[in-house]
Amino acid sequence: MALVISGIPIEIYKKNIKNMHLYVKPPDGKVMVSAPLSMKDEAIERFVRTKISWIKKQKDKFDTQLRQSKREYVSGETLYVWGRQYYLRTEYGNKNSIELLGEKAILTVRRESTAEQRDNFIREWYRDQLKSETTRLLPKWEKATGLKCSSFQTKYMITRWGTCNAAKRKIWLNLQLAKKTPECLEYVILHELIHLIEKHHNERFISLMDNYMPMWREIRSTLNGQTLDFIE
Repeated sequence: MALVISGIPIEIYKKNIKNMHLYVKPPDGKVMVSAPLSMKDEAIERFVRTKISWIKKQKDKFDTQLRQSKREYVSGETLYVWGRQYYLRTEYGNKNSIELLGEKAILTVRRESTAEQRDNFIREWYRDQLKSETTRLLPKWEKATGLKCSSFQTKYMITRWGTCNAAKRKIWLNLQLAKKTPECLEYVILHELIHLIEKHHNERFISLMDNYMPMWREIRSTLNGQTLDFIE
């Protein structure tokens, strides 16, 4: 089910839950509502209309947030790696590579390569970065919580920093996390591990987050406040 209120598209999902939950999701301010299966559509719409002012304020934060321009991967652009900003210097050769040197990211590509091909290479480089760091950090949080996932994967996501399949005990992490400060990755890892035993963002979930990472709210705010990717 979908609504459009004051020009804002709102996705509605009915689930086996007791209470209604409203989300304005990073990084682009997508609005979603989770509602009990028994709740009538009219009641859901009335609830959303009472929250429209709050929704607009949250969306404005995303709209005015610093966002990267469209990438061409040429000298002078910026590249973010683990929260640090690097200035791109593009060189040409027969083999794609990237090297972080001081404040510079030296990108070597074929001269005839397209922006899309360069983007694909950078994306896979970020994937390697994220996999390496997750392999290091995941055991730390599995040990701290006693929760273990069967495996993790990385993928590029627009509306979520992470997700999990509790039945298969598998988690996915957004490739964009390799651009954010390291504690943001730790926050998302812990968040998804807890979802293995608590799928809702209820009092139990919040209590577990508070127990294992008391500063998680501040880290979440930092994550959502950092520079976003370019979106068409």
